Amino acid sequence: MNHHSQEKPIISLGPWFDTPAGAYARDWEQARLNELTADIFGYHALQIGLPQIAGLEASRMPSKWLSDAAPGGKAGAQITLTHDFSELPFASSSLDLVVLPHVLEFAAEPHQVLREVERVLIPEGQVIICGFNPASMWGLRQSMGRLTGAHFLPMNGEFISVPRLKDWLKLLNMEVNRGHFGCYAPPCMTDKWLQRFRFMEKAGDRWWPYFGALYVVQAIKRVKGMRLVGPAWQSPVVGVRAGVPATNKMKNTLNNNTEQHG
Repeated sequence: MNHHSQEKPIISLGPWFDTPAGAYARDWEQARLNELTADIFGYHALQIGLPQIAGLEASRMPSKWLSDAAPGGKAGAQITLTHDFSELPFASSSLDLVVLPHVLEFAAEPHQVLREVERVLIPEGQVIICGFNPASMWGLRQSMGRLTGAHFLPMNGEFISVPRLKDWLKLLNMEVNRGHFGCYAPPCMTDKWLQRFRFMEKAGDRWWPYFGALYVVQAIKRVKGMRLVGPAWQSPVVGVRAGVPATNKMKNTLNNNTEQHG
């Protein structure tokens, strides 16, 4: 089955980031990702999708990949891998960090994407997930737009609440470690009005922290009954060739892991 055509709608989020609301959201996400990734140590990191956000910009890991479902990307964002999001071309337990900026909201099979992320992470490896919060003013505006046809956010996304996301991660033995909500301004279309409501960022963090338009969740892969001795990032990463579709490249590796990971 070819998933590429089903996952291309995430491309619609790229142009949205060039709108005033999109730039407001992108700046907030970039700052949070920089804070989180700067404190995560290891050797191998991967960002899946949405090259408009430099999710690994502040990471100090020596090996970093940016992947997408199709070649292309924004100027300055070099895509090093193209692959099916539900079939990652890496060996099991080989990555220290995976960043998923809005991928689950636009993936045809978000559960399978998360299962693959869990597979490729080392024990105690980490995943950072960005998403739109449906329990926010932006989420409410989007729900109304589905009825009126006047969408504020890209219409192809299936936005996932934080409690629901936590349930998915728990099923995969991934423990939420840190999280942030942000972008409390009303869903304004112009930069002028977004700037006028910027004061709500500090107020929102203090008084209504769960109603930010965006969230960033950081989770750690836990392996029951395993105690790590020494650095956990010594496992080699499967070699991949830059710019070459990798969907079929790792079929043997994926098939060997089917029985274990479903």
